[in-house]
Amino acid sequence: MVSPSPSAEPAIGPGLFRRVLDAVLYSSSWLAAAAAAQTAATFRNWSPAGGVNFRVVALVFAATLLVYNLDAVLPFKHRQPAGTSRRKAWQQQHRRALALLAGTAALVAGYLFLADGWWRYLPGLLPLAALALLYSWPLARWRGQRRALREVPLLKIFLIAGVWSAITVGVPTLALHRPLGQAAGLLAQRFCLVLALAIVFDIRDLSRDRAAGTRTFPVVLGPAGAKALALAFLAGAMALGFERGVPPLGLLLTGLSAASVISWADERRSDYFFALLADGVLLVPAVLHLWG
Repeated sequence: MVSPSPSAEPAIGPGLFRRVLDAVLYSSSWLAAAAAAQTAATFRNWSPAGGVNFRVVALVFAATLLVYNLDAVLPFKHRQPAGTSRRKAWQQQHRRALALLAGTAALVAGYLFLADGWWRYLPGLLPLAALALLYSWPLARWRGQRRALREVPLLKIFLIAGVWSAITVGVPTLALHRPLGQAAGLLAQRFCLVLALAIVFDIRDLSRDRAAGTRTFPVVLGPAGAKALALAFLAGAMALGFERGVPPLGLLLTGLSAASVISWADERRSDYFFALLADGVLLVPAVLHLWG
């Protein structure tokens, strides 16, 4: 990987390619693809024959699209100025399209959820769905103001990592009718990796969170301290992967990709750095496992 310049956008000319790239990244389709790939990799990891249940993969893809695009079309977010964020400006400009995408994803996810009998696991899945959907909705009153779960001091990254890991590891494990305890190592490894990358996005939002009084690790520890913490979580993920017998080449490529993104993270980086590269790290171990 090559470090991008601190403030310049990548040299992608105007035209169809850039419009398609923006649509894929800022509609969260790229992120949903990462969730789907990690779910497929879990099937390959646990299925006796190495098979993949693509209906479950499609369910996770649709559910991820639903959650992230519902977050993107929240009314109060579209009253906030876009500033220099190309991502926020694109989402404000395409709010109706994102709402339509969220509605379509809801229909697909709902159909697969009911048709494949996932309602049997509703008591376990409902808390995850509630955390994912209420992450940005300011419903709870605290200190005289309505606040979202993401505003609870230092909680945000643990919510993201917990829900992401539970979905991409727990759901395929349930589909294979395997005890969840057998997936504890993979769950912990993925949790640590997502934690490390979630800190990168808190570095992106440092000025906004500081102005809003939201205490994240970059706000509390500063960017350098937050990067050190992220690298510690990454080291934990690599150690867990080594203990689980993950091929060394896959661990090395995942570790180098994640460490590079963490080291280069800066709130002045372009939206492409975060949406394409930082989110793209989540695809690295999944793709290596699927092609291995």
